[in-house]
Amino acid sequence: MADGALLNRDAAREQAFATPLDQLNPAQPALFQADAMWPIFDRLRKEAPVHYTAESEYGPYWSITKYNDIMAVDTNHQVFSSEGGITIAEQQGDQGPLPMFIAMDPPKHDIQRKTVSPAVSPANLQVLGPLIRERAAMILDSLPIGEEFDWVDKVSKELTGMTLATLFGMPQEDRRKLIYWSDVVTAVPGQGLIDTLEQKMQIFVEYHAYFTALWNERVNAPPTGDLVSMLAHGEATRNMEPREYFGNIVLLTVGGNDTTRNTISGSILALNQNPDQYQKLRDNPGLIASMVSETIRWQTPLAHMRRRATQDIELGGKQIKAGDKVVMWYVSGNRDDEVIENPNAYIIDRERPRQHISFGFGIHRCVGNRLAELQLTIIWEEILKRFPEIIVTAEPKRVYSTFVKGYETLPVMIPRRN
Repeated sequence: MADGALLNRDAAREQAFATPLDQLNPAQPALFQADAMWPIFDRLRKEAPVHYTAESEYGPYWSITKYNDIMAVDTNHQVFSSEGGITIAEQQGDQGPLPMFIAMDPPKHDIQRKTVSPAVSPANLQVLGPLIRERAAMILDSLPIGEEFDWVDKVSKELTGMTLATLFGMPQEDRRKLIYWSDVVTAVPGQGLIDTLEQKMQIFVEYHAYFTALWNERVNAPPTGDLVSMLAHGEATRNMEPREYFGNIVLLTVGGNDTTRNTISGSILALNQNPDQYQKLRDNPGLIASMVSETIRWQTPLAHMRRRATQDIELGGKQIKAGDKVVMWYVSGNRDDEVIENPNAYIIDRERPRQHISFGFGIHRCVGNRLAELQLTIIWEEILKRFPEIIVTAEPKRVYSTFVKGYETLPVMIPRRN
């Protein structure tokens, strides 16, 4: 399997440099699934950091591939608007895109974000920390020793599902529904999880009904600290339309699940691919916080964010027109050697490990970034207490997506306990 993947990547590099520059199209889910998109981004950063793709399955779009250009777009919401969606793919369905605060501009964005941000405040993280640690310990103690299992299923999904269910005030026995719904949101029909758009919409009906029932329950009860209660009682959100409420639930589900879950899996893979760094971590567990930040950069769990230009503007010597779709490739910005030294290497004791673009910048910077770091830190503190090593036994199966950069499966084996 590894040999096939290598051949795939070699062929992808050859093709990336043989294709005429104006025909390059990094938005190909099959390339991301094969982990073979890197050569296109290498070439674009060198030859066309602001690049126009005239034809793709998502229509025409601009690619922004260098760190500082991405920062310039991400921090200029007046010119580069989030209204209408944040992915290169247009949201499908009869009623158009779901409204959600990440796909809004100020002032509405700021008001809605402020309503839910107390759930991930430093004070609430102090409360969540011991609970996350208890669950991490329980998950790790239940793992089989000496036999292969899927790390994504047994660990990454479990920990993030438990945390997310707590944030929503849901029963823990429903956490796998959350994981499933999150996967359906970003799934491409015909690629395994769902077969058709109609099937996707039907699952959304169930998802919507579940959270409508939660809203009705919370709105008629005194306020509590969970996200649904915050939205139901928040001055700016309690009268929102049902679609807007559901849009924000979708955002919080995907944001709370995909990013952390795929970075937990990515940390196991990265340390296996870089055994010297794994040894460095075992020798010095004090490097966990630094390793977590480096993994978030190296993994870049959401590969891109999209904006739309509100006016004509020049960027990188190119003329972007009002209405054009502009895609910030975080996955490329995190490999920009003009900003990050030796960016293709995984180095857990980098001098500035938090210098990455995975959480975005500006008003849309990931609201739950500290919670993601907390979960990753705790799971690794507990892993090092228990297991001298976790061995990846086969190539992971990656997600078919240009948005979620993650793993469907990651086969591993734990030889022994400490």
